[in-house]
Amino acid sequence: MKALICAASLLTLTAGAALAQKPVLTVLTYDSFAADWGPGPIVEKAFEAQCGCDLRFLPGGDGAAVLARLRLEGARSEADVVLGLDTALTAQAAATGLFVPHGQAAAPDLPVPFEDPLFLPFDWGWFAFNYDKTRLPGPPASFEELAASDLKVVIQDPRSSTPGLGLVMWVKAAYGARAAEIWEGLSDNILTVTPGWSEAYDLFLKGEADMVLSYSTSPAYHLIAEKDDSKAAAEFAEGHYMQIEVAGMLKSAREPGLAQQFMAFLLSSEFQAAIPETNWMYPAKIPAEGLPAGFETLMKPEKSLLFSADEAAAIRSDAVDEWRSALSK
Repeated sequence: MKALICAASLLTLTAGAALAQKPVLTVLTYDSFAADWGPGPIVEKAFEAQCGCDLRFLPGGDGAAVLARLRLEGARSEADVVLGLDTALTAQAAATGLFVPHGQAAAPDLPVPFEDPLFLPFDWGWFAFNYDKTRLPGPPASFEELAASDLKVVIQDPRSSTPGLGLVMWVKAAYGARAAEIWEGLSDNILTVTPGWSEAYDLFLKGEADMVLSYSTSPAYHLIAEKDDSKAAAEFAEGHYMQIEVAGMLKSAREPGLAQQFMAFLLSSEFQAAIPETNWMYPAKIPAEGLPAGFETLMKPEKSLLFSADEAAAIRSDAVDEWRSALSK
C-alpha cells in the first residue's frame, strides 16, 4: 500500500513539474474578453494546442482602464501582450515606448485602410444605442432627437471604458464645435454612468433604462444565442463612430517568442471564427465560412465616423472635459 501511495505521489509531482516547466504567455485584456462567456476560453484552448504553453488572460477592467494600468506598471507589467485597446488609445499607448513592432501583415477585412507597426487589429464594430423594440417602438434617430426626448440612457465613463470614450469621440466627430451644446442637451437623459460596458448593459437588460450605449452588433447575441429578436440598434442620422480593437506586444515581454506567435495567431481562422459569437463584433479577417446567420439582419450605418489615432489623441482631453462639464451641471 505504501508503495502504491509513493508511486501515486511521484506521478503527481512529475505531472506538476511538467506543468511548471511550460512557458506562460500572459495577455492583459478587458474583463469581458477573458470572461467564461467571452472569446478567452476558446482562444486559450486553440492557442495552447499549438504553442506548448500556458496562455493566461489577465483581466484589467474595461479597455481604457487597461491602458491606465499599463501606464502605471510600465516595464514592470507581468503582461507579454496587451489586447483590447482601440484607435482612440493607440497614440497614447505608442507614446509610452512600451510596445515593439508586431511584424504581421495588415488585417484584410477592415472597412477602412489600417496600417500600424505596433498595433494589430483583431475586430471592429460601430457604436450604437441599443433598445428593446417591445418597450420602445419608435427610437430616436439622432442625438438631437434623443436630447429632446424623455428617454433615459445608460452610458460608460470615457476615462475607464473604450465605449465611453467612443461616445465622446462620436459626438465630437458628428458635431465638432457644437459638441458641448449636444452634451448639455443630453445631460438629463443620462440615467447613470458606469465604469465599463458590462455594468451598463446589465442595467439595460433589467429594464432600468430605455437605451444603452453598446454596439450595432450587440443585438446579434440576443438573436443567435437567445432566439430573441426584440433588441435592436438605433440608426442615427449623424453617422456612427467606429471602433477598431487592437493588440500589441510589450518590449518587456518575458516570452517574446510566444508573444510573436500569439500576434500571428490573432488573424488565424481559429481566433477570428470565435469573434462574431463570443465578442459579438465583426472579425478583422472574415473566416472562410463567413459570418453567422443573423449578422445580415443587423443595422449598418450609412455613414461611418472615425478619427485617426493622432487626431483622437489631440482632441481626447477636450472632448472628455466637454462631457464632464455638461454632466456636472
